[in-house]
Amino acid sequence: MNFRVLGAVVAALAFGGALTIAAPRSADAKPEFAAQTGKACGTCHANPAGGGALKPFGAAFKANGNKLPEKK
Repeated sequence: MNFRVLGAVVAALAFGGALTIAAPRSADAKPEFAAQTGKACGTCHANPAGGGALKPFGAAFKANGNKLPEKK
């Protein structure tokens, strides 16, 4: 392999790695929370599929350490 091709491969890998690090991250929607609570993603998230903006219930869930409030 000549140095020009090797340099192009290294540059492409470095660029791809930089994109991976700098790319926007998705929300912290986690399907395991739905499994843990038995509630649909749309219970906490404005988007019924999960992710994105939280509804007030979702904000309270997050503020409570990702646990449902205790029933009184």
